[in-house]
Amino acid sequence: MTTEMEIARSGRISDTVRCVAQREGIDAEVIREELAAGRLAIPANRVHLADNLAPAAVGRAVSVKINANIGASNVRSSLDEEIAKMKMAIDLGADAIMDLSTGSDLDEIRKRLIGACPVMFGTVPIYEVIVDRDVEDIDYATILKVIEKQAAQGVDFFTIHAGTLREHVALTAGRVCGIVSKGGALLAKWMLHHGRQNPMYEIFDDICDILREYDACFSIGDGLRPGCIADATDAAQIAELRTIGELTQRAWDKGCQVMVEGPGHVPFDQIQRNMELEAEICKNAPFYVLGPLVTDIAPGYDHITSAIGGTAAAFYGASFLCYVTPREHLGLPNLEDVRQGVIASKIAAHAADVGRGFPRAAERDRRLSEARSNLDWDKHLGEAMDPETARRMYTEACSQSTMPSDGRKDYCTMCGRRWCSVRINAEVREHLRAKTS
Repeated sequence: MTTEMEIARSGRISDTVRCVAQREGIDAEVIREELAAGRLAIPANRVHLADNLAPAAVGRAVSVKINANIGASNVRSSLDEEIAKMKMAIDLGADAIMDLSTGSDLDEIRKRLIGACPVMFGTVPIYEVIVDRDVEDIDYATILKVIEKQAAQGVDFFTIHAGTLREHVALTAGRVCGIVSKGGALLAKWMLHHGRQNPMYEIFDDICDILREYDACFSIGDGLRPGCIADATDAAQIAELRTIGELTQRAWDKGCQVMVEGPGHVPFDQIQRNMELEAEICKNAPFYVLGPLVTDIAPGYDHITSAIGGTAAAFYGASFLCYVTPREHLGLPNLEDVRQGVIASKIAAHAADVGRGFPRAAERDRRLSEARSNLDWDKHLGEAMDPETARRMYTEACSQSTMPSDGRKDYCTMCGRRWCSVRINAEVREHLRAKTS
């Protein structure tokens, strides 16, 4: 079957492209051109698309998207809890979900999650490959079997750590944190044990054939991403990125769509250069970054360090932000951690869209500001990125204030009526209007 990329290259506009264009408020021909060039991806597995997926695009021509990671583990496995996390993330505006499950019945977990997921859905296949086997026992046939099975279930994008080559591993020897990617570490151990090249690299064309059959999207993983700011933009990271650039072209040649995964910890002053390097080496393939975190010293607040880096990354070139929760580096996130992680990442994505002048991005800001200026609390709270939290805080403030019995239409929960600058400004405006009429 013809893939979306091949349809776009032929000059035709598919129903999926039309759907994405309508969602973004952008001309469908722009989406088609960007998709044909590889600068935009629409991760939409044929199986998922035929069921409940509302397709979305990732690329510089469209709004910045965010992903939320969930997943049951051997430490704590509860499918119901992960479904609750997924639904909360989607309700708060997550554009994608990645299942990083490593425990329990992985097939059933994916089936249940995809069946309840209307947004693009990703996985890291090597997590299942190592179930019930040692790393050293991984073989090519098992890798392909797992990817084929997950694709048949409807997975839209796959993290494939094919760019981590045997010769790159030695470049991590002087790092502070070494190899922090789970997939990268597993493959490094396999290569050192067998004295052979990365199996994902060796069978990359076979993986392309599977993804092409389902029109699933690559998310070429950065197995050597920096795990602390001291390791950022080092020789290992850049060497892997150059291999990823090669693999990106190979996938495109097969008609497969590609996203490129990027660094996790980067000092603020290096973010722009990292975005420019990816654009140059990977020919502007959509860049998917984990954060990046701009400092290492904020455990418990890494959703904030991530939002700072994510805003800059998205402004300078990234198209897809993976959320980071407050519990990053400390433990598995609970529901409240998911809420905070999604909102922080949404703020970063939206701020970048506003900063780069993306059409319609600032319209919501204006609507909320007008409501705030008019002390229209219902509209003000309704336009908030997290209305539930905003409404809860407002209600608490109302209960603690001396609000008059005649209601709160023009009542400020911080200043009351007499001292409220917003209310005084309304009087000033009215005076100026009367003076000029």
